[in-house]
Amino acid sequence: MSPFPSSASRTENWHHLRVTTQDGVVTVTLARPEKLNALTFGAYADLRDLLAELSRERSVRALVLAGEGRGFCSGGDVDEIIGATLAMDTAQLLDFNRMTGLVVRALRECPFPVVAAVHGVAAGAGAVLALAADFRVADPSAKFAFLFTRVGLSGGDMGAAYLLPRVVGLGHATRLLMLGDPVRAPEAERIGLISELAEEGGADERAAALARRLADGPALALAQTKALLTAELDMPLAASVEMDAATQALLMHGEDYAEFHTAFAEKRPPKWQGR
Repeated sequence: MSPFPSSASRTENWHHLRVTTQDGVVTVTLARPEKLNALTFGAYADLRDLLAELSRERSVRALVLAGEGRGFCSGGDVDEIIGATLAMDTAQLLDFNRMTGLVVRALRECPFPVVAAVHGVAAGAGAVLALAADFRVADPSAKFAFLFTRVGLSGGDMGAAYLLPRVVGLGHATRLLMLGDPVRAPEAERIGLISELAEEGGADERAAALARRLADGPALALAQTKALLTAELDMPLAASVEMDAATQALLMHGEDYAEFHTAFAEKRPPKWQGR
């Protein structure tokens, strides 16, 4: 995403999200607990626009995506979205589905690591939001469910058919996307869907600690690592190693690389500047 802002000022109030910032870590909380944080048209649009704004801010070092109340996110609101989409024409439906895909692209393309803190249910679009994060920290009682075929739609929604096989392998992805059965945290950890299994009730705290560790690290190196992980998913080896070489050559001119050498010589921790 381009770091160059327009003349518009940053949005201070988000109607469908709660956004807090502390020392470079932004916490975005889905705040509709009475509906298990079910997503509305406005919530999707807010996520899309917020991620674009944060991606232009050099001060953001990491992001935590969390859910308020009993669960992470139960997916798209049945009444507000499914009911409304039945009355839409094809052009409107395409606009809506493209918007949901833009949210996933924004999570993958933003220049900072994203940590999903999952407790309770992460279902449908909620499961894909967690999947699109760089890390997923979950309570033992958390469960993931890709429910799209259960409502008569393709399991390949919002990039799920692209991302999930690359995280858990084609076999597990086929089972999860076709059957839509819930996967509880212990199995999710076993197949690689979870990055870290927290103690019960501890996902938010552990996710915040991981985000803090990432935010205190070499921001430019982490941003480039994330960019390469996404870009090289579809590249042949020759193109990948060439892109790695070009990236490393640029980073070797960076201040953080020189700072590591100085810190090593002085026997102290590096003071990363993200440059």
